[in-house]
Amino acid sequence: MKRLAQYFLRGLLLIAPVAITLYVCAWIFRAIDGLLGLPIPGLGFLLTLVVITVVGFLASNLLAISLVSLLERVMTRLPFVRLLYTSTKDLLDAFVGEKRRFDTPVMVDVTPDGGAKALGFVTMRALDHLGIRAHVAVYFPQSYNFAGNLLLVPSERVTPVAADSAAVMAFIVSGGVTGIRPDE
Repeated sequence: MKRLAQYFLRGLLLIAPVAITLYVCAWIFRAIDGLLGLPIPGLGFLLTLVVITVVGFLASNLLAISLVSLLERVMTRLPFVRLLYTSTKDLLDAFVGEKRRFDTPVMVDVTPDGGAKALGFVTMRALDHLGIRAHVAVYFPQSYNFAGNLLLVPSERVTPVAADSAAVMAFIVSGGVTGIRPDE
């Protein structure tokens, strides 16, 4: 009976990550595909990808850049819209934009003796504009969650980590289960 339970757990460990990943991918695909309500499965998803790519291409020319700038000025003047727009834009820029913010993994001493440490990402190197000197902003993602905490930490308690930032993020989000390989 014990061996049967071991086989079951081994099978669960193999199947569960694959099944969950496929389920989430299928859910995202159906959600995007359903946005346009087209009768042919996959056409809405394909059309969405094409439209996003074309908008990105068009936004690369001078006329579109000025239109985007005008749109941004309008969006940042409306009270509620400004909060939603700038937060979304900054979040996307932090992960995939030209102003990536999660590219500097660090280890922070969280106790005075340095016995406990936390992994995070420096998001701002100077906080003088807030009246806080000799501190950096460090974001600490939470494990198995889409949240995190931002702490303002004395600079001397922050040590750069010589590893790929994506690997450090995976390590943190997985609760320390996923391994980190040093930069090559």
